[in-house]
Amino acid sequence: MNEPTPLPPLESTPPSRLPPFSAADFFARISISQLTMAVIVVVFLWQWLAGHQALNEMQQQLAKKIAEMDGTSKANQLLMNRSQEEVRELSSKLVNLEARYAEAQSQRAALENLYHDLSSSRDETALAEVEQLLMIATQQLQLSSNIKAALIALQSADARLERMNLPALAVLRKSIGNDIAKLRASPDVDLPALSARLDSLIVSVDELPLVYQPSRATPRSQPTSVTPNESTWRQLLSEIWYEAKQLIRIENTGKAEIPLLPPSQEFFLRENLKLRLLTARLALLAHDETNFKQELKTVQRWTMRYFDTQSLTTGNWLAEQQKLAATTLNIELPDLDPSLQAVRNYRLSREKAAR
Repeated sequence: MNEPTPLPPLESTPPSRLPPFSAADFFARISISQLTMAVIVVVFLWQWLAGHQALNEMQQQLAKKIAEMDGTSKANQLLMNRSQEEVRELSSKLVNLEARYAEAQSQRAALENLYHDLSSSRDETALAEVEQLLMIATQQLQLSSNIKAALIALQSADARLERMNLPALAVLRKSIGNDIAKLRASPDVDLPALSARLDSLIVSVDELPLVYQPSRATPRSQPTSVTPNESTWRQLLSEIWYEAKQLIRIENTGKAEIPLLPPSQEFFLRENLKLRLLTARLALLAHDETNFKQELKTVQRWTMRYFDTQSLTTGNWLAEQQKLAATTLNIELPDLDPSLQAVRNYRLSREKAAR
Protein backbone atom coordinates (compact mmCIF):
# COMPACT_ATOMS: atom_id res chain seq x y z
CA MET A 1 0.00 0.00 0.00
CA ASN A 2 1.46 3.40 -0.95
CA GLU A 3 2.24 5.89 1.72
CA PRO A 4 0.08 9.01 1.65
CA THR A 5 1.57 12.01 0.13
CA PRO A 6 2.06 14.83 2.51
CA LEU A 7 -0.20 17.76 2.05
CA PRO A 8 1.36 21.04 1.07
CA PRO A 9 1.68 23.42 3.89
CA LEU A 10 -1.05 25.92 4.20
CA GLU A 11 -0.38 29.46 3.99
CA SER A 12 -1.01 31.37 7.05
CA THR A 13 -3.69 33.76 6.37
CA PRO A 14 -5.75 35.64 8.71
CA PRO A 15 -9.05 33.99 9.63
CA SER A 16 -11.04 36.62 8.07
CA ARG A 17 -9.50 36.02 4.72
CA LEU A 18 -9.86 32.18 4.43
CA PRO A 19 -11.69 30.98 1.37
CA PRO A 20 -15.04 29.26 1.80
CA PHE A 21 -14.83 25.48 2.35
CA SER A 22 -16.86 23.19 0.09
CA ALA A 23 -17.35 19.42 -0.34
CA ALA A 24 -15.71 19.52 -3.73
CA ASP A 25 -12.60 21.09 -2.27
CA PHE A 26 -12.66 18.45 0.47
CA PHE A 27 -12.89 15.53 -1.96
CA ALA A 28 -10.27 17.19 -4.19
CA ARG A 29 -7.79 17.44 -1.41
CA ILE A 30 -8.42 13.79 -0.25
CA SER A 31 -6.26 11.25 -1.95
CA ILE A 32 -7.50 7.98 -3.37
CA SER A 33 -6.05 5.92 -0.53
CA GLN A 34 -7.69 8.10 2.04
CA LEU A 35 -10.93 7.85 0.13
CA THR A 36 -10.56 4.11 -0.07
CA MET A 37 -9.86 3.95 3.60
CA ALA A 38 -12.88 6.10 4.28
CA VAL A 39 -15.06 3.92 2.09
CA ILE A 40 -13.72 0.84 3.80
CA VAL A 41 -14.37 2.38 7.18
CA VAL A 42 -17.87 3.36 6.07
CA VAL A 43 -18.54 -0.12 4.67
CA PHE A 44 -17.15 -1.66 7.83
CA LEU A 45 -19.27 0.58 9.96
CA TRP A 46 -22.29 -0.17 7.81
CA GLN A 47 -21.64 -3.90 8.01
CA TRP A 48 -21.01 -3.62 11.74
CA LEU A 49 -24.20 -1.72 12.19
CA ALA A 50 -26.08 -4.16 9.98
CA GLY A 51 -24.56 -7.13 11.79
CA HIS A 52 -25.26 -5.54 15.09
CA GLN A 53 -28.82 -4.86 14.03
CA ALA A 54 -29.15 -8.40 12.69
CA LEU A 55 -27.67 -9.69 15.90
CA ASN A 56 -30.13 -7.63 17.89
CA GLU A 57 -32.95 -8.92 15.73
CA MET A 58 -31.65 -12.45 16.18
CA GLN A 59 -31.39 -11.89 19.92
CA GLN A 60 -34.90 -10.51 19.96
CA GLN A 61 -36.15 -13.41 17.87
CA LEU A 62 -34.20 -15.83 20.05
CA ALA A 63 -35.60 -14.23 23.16
CA LYS A 64 -39.04 -14.38 21.62
CA LYS A 65 -38.48 -17.99 20.67
CA ILE A 66 -37.14 -18.74 24.10
CA ALA A 67 -40.14 -17.00 25.61
CA GLU A 68 -42.43 -18.93 23.27
CA MET A 69 -40.58 -22.12 24.08
CA ASP A 70 -40.76 -21.30 27.76
CA GLY A 71 -44.51 -20.68 27.44
CA THR A 72 -44.86 -23.79 25.36
CA SER A 73 -42.85 -25.77 27.87
CA LYS A 74 -45.00 -24.41 30.68
CA ALA A 75 -48.10 -25.25 28.70
CA ASN A 76 -46.67 -28.65 27.95
CA GLN A 77 -45.82 -29.04 31.60
CA LEU A 78 -49.36 -28.11 32.51
CA LEU A 79 -50.69 -30.47 29.89
CA MET A 80 -48.33 -33.13 31.12
CA ASN A 81 -49.40 -32.60 34.72
CA ARG A 82 -53.03 -32.64 33.65
CA SER A 83 -52.41 -35.73 31.58
CA GLN A 84 -50.67 -37.38 34.52
CA GLU A 85 -53.61 -36.50 36.76
CA GLU A 86 -56.03 -37.87 34.17
CA VAL A 87 -53.89 -40.99 33.86
CA ARG A 88 -53.93 -41.39 37.63
CA GLU A 89 -57.69 -40.88 37.68
CA LEU A 90 -58.11 -43.33 34.84
CA SER A 91 -55.85 -45.76 36.65
CA SER A 92 -57.90 -45.49 39.83
CA LYS A 93 -61.10 -45.84 37.80
CA LEU A 94 -59.64 -48.82 36.03
CA VAL A 95 -58.73 -50.36 39.36
CA ASN A 96 -62.28 -49.72 40.61
CA LEU A 97 -63.71 -51.14 37.41
CA GLU A 98 -61.52 -54.19 37.72
CA ALA A 99 -62.61 -54.62 41.33
CA ARG A 100 -66.27 -54.21 40.37
CA TYR A 101 -65.83 -56.57 37.45
CA ALA A 102 -64.28 -59.15 39.75
CA GLU A 103 -67.11 -58.58 42.23
CA ALA A 104 -69.66 -58.89 39.42
CA GLN A 105 -68.01 -62.09 38.28
CA SER A 106 -68.12 -63.49 41.81
CA GLN A 107 -71.76 -62.42 42.18
CA ARG A 108 -72.59 -63.97 38.84
CA ALA A 109 -70.95 -67.22 39.88
CA ALA A 110 -72.81 -67.07 43.20
CA LEU A 111 -76.09 -66.40 41.38
CA GLU A 112 -75.47 -69.28 39.01
CA ASN A 113 -74.74 -71.56 41.93
CA LEU A 114 -77.80 -70.25 43.73
CA TYR A 115 -79.96 -70.74 40.65
CA HIS A 116 -78.62 -74.24 40.26
CA ASP A 117 -79.28 -74.96 43.92
CA LEU A 118 -82.75 -73.43 43.70
CA SER A 119 -83.52 -75.38 40.56
CA SER A 120 -82.40 -78.60 42.19
CA SER A 121 -84.20 -77.69 45.40
CA ARG A 122 -87.34 -76.79 43.46
CA ASP A 123 -87.32 -80.14 41.69
CA GLU A 124 -86.70 -81.95 44.96
CA THR A 125 -89.50 -79.99 46.61
CA ALA A 126 -91.85 -80.80 43.75
CA LEU A 127 -90.97 -84.50 43.98
CA ALA A 128 -91.51 -84.42 47.74
CA GLU A 129 -94.92 -82.77 47.18
CA VAL A 130 -95.81 -85.44 44.61
CA GLU A 131 -94.81 -88.16 47.05
CA GLN A 132 -96.87 -86.54 49.81
CA LEU A 133 -99.91 -86.26 47.53
CA LEU A 134 -99.65 -89.92 46.58
CA MET A 135 -99.43 -90.84 50.27
CA ILE A 136 -102.56 -88.76 50.96
CA ALA A 137 -104.40 -90.49 48.10
CA THR A 138 -103.35 -93.90 49.44
CA GLN A 139 -104.52 -93.03 52.95
CA GLN A 140 -107.85 -91.73 51.68
CA LEU A 141 -108.46 -94.98 49.81
CA GLN A 142 -107.30 -97.27 52.60
CA LEU A 143 -108.89 -95.50 55.56
CA SER A 144 -112.13 -94.07 54.19
CA SER A 145 -112.38 -95.19 50.54
CA ASN A 146 -112.80 -91.54 49.67
CA ILE A 147 -112.41 -91.77 45.91
CA LYS A 148 -113.03 -88.05 45.33
CA ALA A 149 -110.27 -86.94 47.70
CA ALA A 150 -107.85 -89.52 46.28
CA LEU A 151 -108.66 -88.43 42.74
CA ILE A 152 -108.01 -84.77 43.61
CA ALA A 153 -104.67 -85.69 45.17
CA LEU A 154 -103.60 -87.72 42.13
CA GLN A 155 -104.60 -84.94 39.73
CA SER A 156 -102.59 -82.43 41.78
CA ALA A 157 -99.56 -84.74 41.69
CA ASP A 158 -99.85 -85.12 37.92
CA ALA A 159 -100.05 -81.30 37.55
CA ARG A 160 -96.84 -80.93 39.61
CA LEU A 161 -95.02 -83.40 37.39
CA GLU A 162 -96.29 -81.67 34.26
CA ARG A 163 -94.89 -78.31 35.40
CA MET A 164 -91.47 -79.89 35.99
CA ASN A 165 -91.38 -80.86 32.27
CA LEU A 166 -88.73 -83.58 32.63
CA PRO A 167 -88.60 -86.42 30.08
CA ALA A 168 -87.56 -88.86 32.81
CA LEU A 169 -90.95 -88.36 34.50
CA ALA A 170 -92.97 -89.64 31.54
CA VAL A 171 -93.16 -93.18 32.93
CA LEU A 172 -94.21 -91.89 36.33
CA ARG A 173 -96.92 -89.66 34.84
CA LYS A 174 -98.21 -92.60 32.83
CA SER A 175 -98.51 -94.71 36.00
CA ILE A 176 -100.37 -91.92 37.81
CA GLY A 177 -102.62 -91.45 34.77
CA ASN A 178 -103.57 -95.13 34.88
CA ASP A 179 -104.44 -94.79 38.58
CA ILE A 180 -106.59 -91.73 37.83
CA ALA A 181 -108.45 -93.64 35.10
CA LYS A 182 -109.09 -96.57 37.50
CA LEU A 183 -110.43 -94.25 40.19
CA ARG A 184 -112.76 -92.54 37.74
CA ALA A 185 -114.11 -95.94 36.67
CA SER A 186 -114.67 -97.09 40.27
CA PRO A 187 -118.16 -96.71 41.85
CA ASP A 188 -118.22 -93.93 44.40
CA VAL A 189 -119.46 -94.70 47.91
CA ASP A 190 -120.40 -91.43 49.56
CA LEU A 191 -119.34 -92.23 53.11
CA PRO A 192 -120.05 -88.75 54.51
CA ALA A 193 -123.62 -88.91 53.19
CA LEU A 194 -124.14 -92.42 54.61
CA SER A 195 -122.69 -91.31 57.94
CA ALA A 196 -125.02 -88.31 57.98
CA ARG A 197 -128.02 -90.59 57.33
CA LEU A 198 -126.96 -92.81 60.25
CA ASP A 199 -126.68 -89.72 62.46
CA SER A 200 -130.22 -88.77 61.46
CA LEU A 201 -131.45 -92.25 62.47
CA ILE A 202 -129.64 -91.97 65.82
CA VAL A 203 -131.24 -88.59 66.53
CA SER A 204 -134.74 -89.81 65.67
CA VAL A 205 -134.60 -92.89 67.94
CA ASP A 206 -136.18 -90.93 70.77
CA GLU A 207 -139.18 -90.10 68.56
CA LEU A 208 -140.12 -93.73 67.85
CA PRO A 209 -143.28 -94.77 69.71
CA LEU A 210 -143.29 -98.05 71.60
CA VAL A 211 -145.84 -100.69 70.73
CA TYR A 212 -147.91 -100.22 73.94
CA GLN A 213 -147.79 -96.44 74.17
CA PRO A 214 -151.24 -94.82 73.87
CA SER A 215 -149.75 -91.96 71.86
CA ARG A 216 -149.51 -94.29 68.87
CA ALA A 217 -153.33 -94.68 68.62
CA THR A 218 -155.50 -92.41 66.63
CA PRO A 219 -156.36 -89.19 68.38
CA ARG A 220 -159.31 -89.38 70.64
CA SER A 221 -162.49 -87.87 69.30
CA GLN A 222 -163.73 -84.96 71.28
CA PRO A 223 -167.22 -85.08 72.73
CA THR A 224 -169.95 -83.80 70.50
CA SER A 225 -170.54 -80.17 71.04
CA VAL A 226 -173.89 -79.34 72.51
CA THR A 227 -176.24 -76.69 71.34
CA PRO A 228 -177.17 -73.83 73.60
CA ASN A 229 -180.77 -75.06 73.80
CA GLU A 230 -179.67 -78.48 75.12
CA SER A 231 -180.33 -79.08 78.76
CA THR A 232 -177.57 -79.34 81.30
CA TRP A 233 -178.38 -82.93 82.25
CA ARG A 234 -178.04 -84.07 78.60
CA GLN A 235 -174.61 -82.39 78.36
CA LEU A 236 -173.51 -84.13 81.54
CA LEU A 237 -174.63 -87.53 80.25
CA SER A 238 -172.70 -86.99 76.99
CA GLU A 239 -169.46 -86.23 78.82
CA ILE A 240 -169.88 -89.26 81.08
CA TRP A 241 -170.41 -91.52 78.07
CA TYR A 242 -167.30 -90.12 76.37
CA GLU A 243 -165.10 -90.77 79.41
CA ALA A 244 -166.53 -94.31 79.78
CA LYS A 245 -165.58 -95.16 76.23
CA GLN A 246 -161.96 -94.16 76.92
CA LEU A 247 -161.63 -96.60 79.82
CA ILE A 248 -161.57 -99.68 77.59
CA ARG A 249 -159.80 -99.94 74.20
CA ILE A 250 -159.57 -103.06 72.08
CA GLU A 251 -156.90 -103.12 69.31
CA ASN A 252 -155.36 -105.84 67.14
CA THR A 253 -151.56 -105.27 67.11
CA GLY A 254 -150.80 -108.36 65.02
CA LYS A 255 -148.32 -109.59 67.65
CA ALA A 256 -148.74 -112.69 69.80
CA GLU A 257 -147.03 -110.98 72.74
CA ILE A 258 -146.59 -107.31 73.45
CA PRO A 259 -143.39 -106.57 75.36
CA LEU A 260 -144.08 -104.28 78.26
CA LEU A 261 -141.11 -102.28 79.46
CA PRO A 262 -140.80 -100.11 82.54
CA PRO A 263 -139.61 -96.54 81.97
CA SER A 264 -136.01 -97.36 83.01
CA GLN A 265 -135.76 -100.25 80.57
CA GLU A 266 -137.33 -98.12 77.86
CA PHE A 267 -134.48 -95.62 78.32
CA PHE A 268 -131.85 -98.36 78.06
CA LEU A 269 -133.60 -99.83 75.01
CA ARG A 270 -133.32 -96.56 73.14
CA GLU A 271 -129.70 -96.07 74.26
CA ASN A 272 -128.75 -99.60 73.15
CA LEU A 273 -130.40 -98.91 69.82
CA LYS A 274 -128.25 -95.79 69.46
CA LEU A 275 -125.13 -97.76 70.38
CA ARG A 276 -125.93 -100.31 67.68
CA LEU A 277 -126.26 -97.53 65.13
CA LEU A 278 -122.98 -96.00 66.31
CA THR A 279 -121.30 -99.39 65.90
CA ALA A 280 -122.74 -99.60 62.40
CA ARG A 281 -121.28 -96.16 61.69
CA LEU A 282 -117.82 -97.28 62.84
CA ALA A 283 -118.11 -100.35 60.62
CA LEU A 284 -119.08 -98.03 57.75
CA LEU A 285 -115.97 -95.91 58.23
CA ALA A 286 -113.83 -99.06 58.43
CA HIS A 287 -115.48 -100.52 55.29
CA ASP A 288 -116.52 -103.55 57.30
CA GLU A 289 -119.62 -104.47 55.35
CA THR A 290 -120.31 -107.64 57.36
CA ASN A 291 -120.52 -105.94 60.76
CA PHE A 292 -122.28 -102.93 59.21
CA LYS A 293 -125.14 -105.04 57.88
CA GLN A 294 -125.22 -107.25 61.01
CA GLU A 295 -125.68 -104.22 63.28
CA LEU A 296 -128.42 -102.84 61.05
CA LYS A 297 -130.23 -106.20 61.08
CA THR A 298 -130.10 -106.21 64.88
CA VAL A 299 -131.47 -102.66 64.93
CA GLN A 300 -134.27 -103.68 62.58
CA ARG A 301 -135.16 -106.71 64.71
CA TRP A 302 -135.34 -104.67 67.92
CA THR A 303 -137.38 -101.97 66.22
CA MET A 304 -139.95 -104.41 64.89
CA ARG A 305 -140.19 -106.11 68.30
CA TYR A 306 -140.44 -103.16 70.69
CA PHE A 307 -141.72 -100.28 68.57
CA ASP A 308 -144.97 -99.62 66.77
CA THR A 309 -144.37 -100.55 63.13
CA GLN A 310 -147.79 -99.24 62.13
CA SER A 311 -146.78 -95.72 63.10
CA LEU A 312 -145.79 -93.44 60.23
CA THR A 313 -142.65 -92.31 62.06
CA THR A 314 -141.49 -95.87 62.68
CA GLY A 315 -142.32 -96.90 59.11
CA ASN A 316 -140.20 -94.13 57.61
CA TRP A 317 -137.42 -94.88 60.07
CA LEU A 318 -137.39 -98.59 59.12
CA ALA A 319 -137.46 -97.75 55.40
CA GLU A 320 -134.39 -95.53 55.74
CA GLN A 321 -132.64 -98.21 57.81
CA GLN A 322 -133.35 -100.86 55.16
CA LYS A 323 -131.94 -98.61 52.43
CA LEU A 324 -128.73 -98.24 54.42
CA ALA A 325 -128.54 -102.00 54.96
CA ALA A 326 -128.71 -102.55 51.20
CA THR A 327 -125.61 -100.38 50.56
CA THR A 328 -122.51 -102.16 49.24
CA LEU A 329 -119.29 -101.09 50.90
CA ASN A 330 -116.77 -103.56 49.51
CA ILE A 331 -115.43 -101.83 46.39
CA GLU A 332 -112.27 -102.91 44.61
CA LEU A 333 -109.97 -99.91 44.71
CA PRO A 334 -106.73 -99.48 42.72
CA ASP A 335 -103.39 -99.98 44.46
CA LEU A 336 -101.33 -96.77 44.46
CA ASP A 337 -98.22 -98.32 46.02
CA PRO A 338 -96.39 -98.88 42.67
CA SER A 339 -96.72 -95.19 41.74
CA LEU A 340 -95.66 -94.11 45.22
CA GLN A 341 -92.63 -96.42 45.15
CA ALA A 342 -91.65 -95.15 41.68
CA VAL A 343 -91.65 -91.54 42.94
CA ARG A 344 -89.51 -92.50 45.93
CA ASN A 345 -87.00 -94.38 43.78
CA TYR A 346 -86.68 -91.46 41.35
CA ARG A 347 -86.15 -88.96 44.17
CA LEU A 348 -83.51 -91.16 45.80
CA SER A 349 -81.69 -91.56 42.48
CA ARG A 350 -81.59 -87.76 42.03
CA GLU A 351 -80.21 -87.29 45.54
CA LYS A 352 -77.46 -89.85 44.92
CA ALA A 353 -76.57 -88.22 41.59
CA ALA A 354 -76.35 -84.79 43.27
CA ARG A 355 -73.86 -86.11 45.81
